[in-house]
Amino acid sequence: MMPSLFRVVHRRVETHDTVTLALAPASEPLTPPAPGQFHMLYAFGIGEIPVSVSATEDAGIQLHTIRAVGAVSRALCQAMPGTMLGVRGPFGKGWRVPAQGGKNLLIVAGGIGLAPLRPVIREAIRRREQYGNVAVAIGARSPGEQLYTAEYREWRDAGLKVLTTVDQAPGGWGGHVGLVTQLLPGLVTSPAATVAMLCGPEAMMRVTARALADQGMAAPSIQVSLERNMQCGIGECGHCQLGPLLVCRSGPVTGYEVAEPLFAVKEL
Repeated sequence: MMPSLFRVVHRRVETHDTVTLALAPASEPLTPPAPGQFHMLYAFGIGEIPVSVSATEDAGIQLHTIRAVGAVSRALCQAMPGTMLGVRGPFGKGWRVPAQGGKNLLIVAGGIGLAPLRPVIREAIRRREQYGNVAVAIGARSPGEQLYTAEYREWRDAGLKVLTTVDQAPGGWGGHVGLVTQLLPGLVTSPAATVAMLCGPEAMMRVTARALADQGMAAPSIQVSLERNMQCGIGECGHCQLGPLLVCRSGPVTGYEVAEPLFAVKEL
């Protein structure tokens, strides 16, 4: 429960309400997180929230992409280089990235849901020869709210198929407009040999997972990230209980066979 001290060493503005903070340990570094795990970030005097790790770099530096939606997240987004923050973790179960076997990977992200999937993309690039087709489908509300756009060329150059769509776009936008599910046709050519990882709004994950199941993918091969009401990060407070799960401990990543009945429970 005691946070470690980390210093903001870099702050990058991603969109009008989202920034990425690079945090370096000011004391002992934490255990390196697995893709999909999260940290509890503490803004001193304000509070703490769970934030997925969007990348890990040398010297124990952790990257977190944060959208300003409340008092704590706004304080974190406003943190400038030199600011000290508290960090606990890593917590939760991450993405089950196939270690070998030539599996195809399908990564589907909505909005800031791309942040916890970014480590999977980097891992897929690092071990590209171990996978078959690797496709990344990204949805955002508008072109100005897309994350990590400067990296898309790098991902494509590494052999990944990267597709993007937006809910609405101004004049001059030449890309796809519509739901991210409209990008799915043709991406799953071999359902039995494909592992899908979904992160974004629950409505998007629910519809996408159902569409993939309808294409013949087995529910355990469809992974989703559930992030509801997490407060302590270690399963003690009970705020994140969702049916039989404590999301912070049993998740946030789980198989669709577990998540499907839980998606029917409305988030408060």
